[in-house]
Amino acid sequence: MIRQQQNQHQTLKILPQQIQLLNLFQLNTQELQMHIRQEMDQNPYLEETLDHTDERLGDTYDREAAQDYKDWDEYAYNDVPDYSVEYANYFNAEAMPERPMADVVDFREEARRQLSMRVVDDRLLSLAHYLIDCLEETGLLQKDLEAIADDFSFSHFMTTEEEVEAALKLIQELEPAGIGARDIRECWLLQLARMNQKRPDVKVSTALLQRYYDDFKGRRFEKIMDALNLDEEEFRMIVQFLGDLSMRPVAETVTSISPKDNIVPDIQISLDGDSFTITVCGITAENFRVSDALQETMQATKDKGALQYLRSKLQSANWLLYAIRQRNESMMKITKAIIQYQKAYFEDGDVNKLQPMILKNIADQVGLDISTVSRLTSNKYADTHFGTIHLKDLFTEGIINKTGEVISNRVIRHALEEVISNEDKSNPYTDQQLVAILMNKGYKVARRTVAKYRDLLQIPVAQVRAMWA
Repeated sequence: MIRQQQNQHQTLKILPQQIQLLNLFQLNTQELQMHIRQEMDQNPYLEETLDHTDERLGDTYDREAAQDYKDWDEYAYNDVPDYSVEYANYFNAEAMPERPMADVVDFREEARRQLSMRVVDDRLLSLAHYLIDCLEETGLLQKDLEAIADDFSFSHFMTTEEEVEAALKLIQELEPAGIGARDIRECWLLQLARMNQKRPDVKVSTALLQRYYDDFKGRRFEKIMDALNLDEEEFRMIVQFLGDLSMRPVAETVTSISPKDNIVPDIQISLDGDSFTITVCGITAENFRVSDALQETMQATKDKGALQYLRSKLQSANWLLYAIRQRNESMMKITKAIIQYQKAYFEDGDVNKLQPMILKNIADQVGLDISTVSRLTSNKYADTHFGTIHLKDLFTEGIINKTGEVISNRVIRHALEEVISNEDKSNPYTDQQLVAILMNKGYKVARRTVAKYRDLLQIPVAQVRAMWA
């Protein structure tokens, strides 16, 4: 029996242009330049705006070149040695080495090369390549898998946290052992998994990390020894064995030479007396324009297919210029709100003056969505009079100290790192002792909070630090 029934329900839809706008918001200055260059190659309407000064300089140079070099082969020849140009990408001119420089293979490129030798479906391979780009310089993954799945879904195709984790497992099978680990414990377990599982020290260490790692961090060593049936000497040897493992899959070597890792700031913040001047660096909509010649061509075109193609490209070019203006205006508003919120910090760059601030505080102030604020501050750097800062690092949760004042957790992490750096390396502080020291400094935190911040700073427990002294 055929029946007709009406149902009413609410659905949330997002337009393709909104997705493109969010993707554009997430790009930093260099990525935006690459994106626009690719768009210019595909869109004939979009062209770069050149001022008259540049054109005059270019014409003058061409005339002089024609006079000095009559032969094109002679003109095209450049006698600057190749090694001089290559070295300029690694060293300053005054610090040029006198010996040849060995080629440096980036661990990310090596990981991609290993992936290319495996039989993997295209979907998982795309996720794995994206995850490799998310790795820190140490080879660890500090970004949450849920956030990675969300970002990847916007820029590529829809995915889930479970699928991202499957791609991460694939990366963790690559060399060096421990790559893609999310913390020290997982890094150690990945290294142990590559060893002979019949060895007693490997079996005991694996069991310790899998079942008693929290007790190990809390220095409840007697409980571990009873559970694993170890005496003090055997337990000391196990701890020594773990201390010999690497905490970072990608180690920094003094002899290696790597390219310069220069940060191109997206925001310029300068202090003039009591007022701040904010400038959005890089690309602006005024740097590009829509071709007038092609608009005249479109008006004269009678072919419907060609006319539809030209209209779509014209609409795409106009939208891109609009999106760039939206991005820069939104970044300007967000930066102003952050400076207003963190004025004491921006005056001299003292981390201890950083106030607790979450994305919602800025989103409510500028009238934007929290996800929009997150994308416009992720991977964005600001050049200030006290150095270059990552905008996303300014967003921190608050903790109430013993006087009842709410302070940023980054202040506590900075104080914790300072205390550990000044400790006696042969007799380091335990987590409980660190709690007491921070309490004397006015920071009321629990022992588990200290352990959490110590893990975030990639600082091992006192037992391991003592063995590395």
